[in-house]
Amino acid sequence: MTHTADNCDVLIIGCGLFGAFTGLFLAKRGVRVTVLERGWVGAQASGTNFGNLRLHGRSANQYPLSLRAQDLWERYGDLTGEGCEIERTGHLYFAVTDEGRDTLHRDAQTATGFGVVSELLEGDALRQRFPFLSSHISLAAFSPRSAVANPRLATAPVARAIQRAGSHVIEQCEVSSARAIPGGFEVQTTSGRIFSAPKLVNAAGAWSGRVAKQFGEPVPMFSAGPPQFVTEPLPFRLHPSVHMVEGDVIVRQIRRGNVIFSGYPRTHSLPSGNFTHVPPSKTLRGMSALLRCIPMLAHGEIIRVWSGVEGYLPDMLPVIGPSTTIPSLFHAFGGSGGGFQIAPAVGEGLAELIASDMLPSMLSGYGIGRFIDSTNVSVKIEREFDCPAIQ
Repeated sequence: MTHTADNCDVLIIGCGLFGAFTGLFLAKRGVRVTVLERGWVGAQASGTNFGNLRLHGRSANQYPLSLRAQDLWERYGDLTGEGCEIERTGHLYFAVTDEGRDTLHRDAQTATGFGVVSELLEGDALRQRFPFLSSHISLAAFSPRSAVANPRLATAPVARAIQRAGSHVIEQCEVSSARAIPGGFEVQTTSGRIFSAPKLVNAAGAWSGRVAKQFGEPVPMFSAGPPQFVTEPLPFRLHPSVHMVEGDVIVRQIRRGNVIFSGYPRTHSLPSGNFTHVPPSKTLRGMSALLRCIPMLAHGEIIRVWSGVEGYLPDMLPVIGPSTTIPSLFHAFGGSGGGFQIAPAVGEGLAELIASDMLPSMLSGYGIGRFIDSTNVSVKIEREFDCPAIQ
């Protein structure tokens, strides 16, 4: 038996943070939304990432989006009526190589140009301020407005706020096909349910490439995830979120004492796309890199190891905006490891586009059309993956 969703203006495929925030901002505008989630709300990349809300170390073209997102994270309680353990810890960005130090100087200058405090610290000044760093680290930048959040708690309150606003979120509702029909779109699920609406948003996370392909817009997308682990509770001494420019170490400590680690190189997800294995060698590599940078963590015991299934595009930028082939189809996917922080602004901007048919300036440069003629490959992608694997 099939069913049709009544009183729906916009269908959204995927209830990760991109889809959830888009749904929330549309619902707040009085638009009737139905969000379809293949599994559980926020259970994939939106709930398994590191939880960084950092403001420096970004490309110049992403600062308008990132700064707006930080404004919205700081209003998260007002937007959702709940919390997700957001804490303004500050973000310490450090370098260990000559290339990394050059990058850090450029990144600090770029951040400052957008009004973000990114204070450079060297030598004795760095040692006195952050004595936990190893003595071989001589340069870092500190951003006091940067923050962290608990990703496991972040998406569900947004989904509940959508429902309180009069719209719908349906879990365990995997989409098997989507097609354009006169006046809009029809989506069929694996259970046989059929939903229709005048407008459709593809926010299916690591599975978004399959949806885009159904509408004639294939993208060179692949799924991967970083190795991550958490330790037993330790004495609380690591106040800021700490991040190596070269990417081998991303670490923070929560107030309960557990130390959370993430780092590179990432690992391709399994062919099914449903899981990313963490090779023991990458956990050991991460432990060694962490101890070289923060020796005081030498005796911490790891209690859990995990990764996520994150959607990556070769240029390490998301796709956000209208379809190039189908009117009233919109895309929001491919956070490429940085989607958590920008998600509220992605949702707000896409909601404005859908409701007013005007592209906000902060979303310029993220269109799916950039993959039609050529593909730029990020240096990070080149270092971590064989380029043919991402074609």
